[in-house]
Amino acid sequence: MRLDKYLKVSRLIKRRPVAKEVADKGRIKVNGVLAKSSTDLKINDLVEIRFGTKLLTVKVLEMKDSTKKEDALKMYEIISETRIEEDA
Repeated sequence: MRLDKYLKVSRLIKRRPVAKEVADKGRIKVNGVLAKSSTDLKINDLVEIRFGTKLLTVKVLEMKDSTKKEDALKMYEIISETRIEEDA
């Protein structure tokens, strides 16, 4: 499944165009490598997303084409959530 679609379906990012923009700006890594929005995700991949001053790392647990809000949380496991200090 494409990275941008996964982020939308799992509700890590609410809209697919926003997920595409974030990926294309170089703020997402998959297994430690910078990823484009078209990157293919697989189960057990580690996705690192940089939201401003927050770094979120999740592990892909399952893939679904669509989900209900309650089921979206079962699609990933949060590995770490850290705050990034911005350089002045």
